[in-house]
Amino acid sequence: MKTTFQPLQKFCIAMACFFAVQLSAQSFPDRVWHRASDAEAQPWQNEKSKAFREYLIDSTKITGLMIVHKGKVVFDYGDVEELSYIASIRKSVLSMLYGQYVEDGTIKLGKTVKELGIDDVEGILPIEQKATVQDIISARSGIYHPEGYPGGMQEYAPKRGSVEPGSYWLYSNWDFNVAGYIFEQETGKNIYDEVELKLANPLHLQDWDRSLQQKQGNPAISKYLAYPMWFSTRDMARLGLLMLNKGKWKDTQVISESWVDEMLKSRTSHVELNKNVPVFQGTGVNYGYGYMWWLWQDVDDKRYEGAYSAKGAMGQNITVYPAIETVLAFKTKAAYRRSNSSNVRLKVAQKAAEIFEIP
Repeated sequence: MKTTFQPLQKFCIAMACFFAVQLSAQSFPDRVWHRASDAEAQPWQNEKSKAFREYLIDSTKITGLMIVHKGKVVFDYGDVEELSYIASIRKSVLSMLYGQYVEDGTIKLGKTVKELGIDDVEGILPIEQKATVQDIISARSGIYHPEGYPGGMQEYAPKRGSVEPGSYWLYSNWDFNVAGYIFEQETGKNIYDEVELKLANPLHLQDWDRSLQQKQGNPAISKYLAYPMWFSTRDMARLGLLMLNKGKWKDTQVISESWVDEMLKSRTSHVELNKNVPVFQGTGVNYGYGYMWWLWQDVDDKRYEGAYSAKGAMGQNITVYPAIETVLAFKTKAAYRRSNSSNVRLKVAQKAAEIFEIP
């Protein structure tokens, strides 16, 4: 009997040690971020790291950047504490909030614009009234009503009423602003209060300030207002780390793993996206689209496999690289943000992952 069970006992011990090592490799910040030890940061300490810092200084207007590997800081640059506008990253944050209420049935993804009672300044066409909540949060509503808050890509929009809801992707702030309205109408909750309750508090955001968060927009163009958000770089990195860990923060499942998977499921391929909105062609990154998250597709570098981003105009970004257990967060404060071209922002996200030397 002893010889029969000894190999099994050894196997169980080996597996327990393996999982213990895996678990110990996962880390979360407390009230402050933990820096990686020299040994933990070794794959990031190389000539590429030095060149990346020089690139940030010489070729960008980025004012704060942080790279987190396995939950610890391996690289930072600039002011990571300052609160400033994060532009369209707000949409990815809203997507994170949707999960609980979709899963408990409060928000029904199949509910239509007509059933929701949504109308606007220039009216909603009969064909547009068939758009569902799912269409809206996928940027596939087919509703091209003017945006009351700029930042979409409606210059590429087809003629109003020419496409069936769900059949065509277009990045439109009308969709995203209405997604915020639907969230508040269906849940009875304020978006900013929910960010504080569901994200800022459990993740112990260091710099969150509820008083800075105010809706904006021109109601003469569209009655659906935007919900701008102000975050620090180091708090943006916490959001990325939560996503990297499938919605789990320490011992708490803040967002269900199934909803994280739903957010990151491809609703639009990079082929369709590049066809409809050709702004990313030739940039070196092929984006697909999920529920208000940008998905890296058709990548050659193994470090980018499964990567996804929350992106904001003029220099705001959270990118998660699951293949290398890494989060990148960077931003550009208001005084400088217009100086960062789209290509520069893409290069930063590419160059950051390329620092890591795969063992």
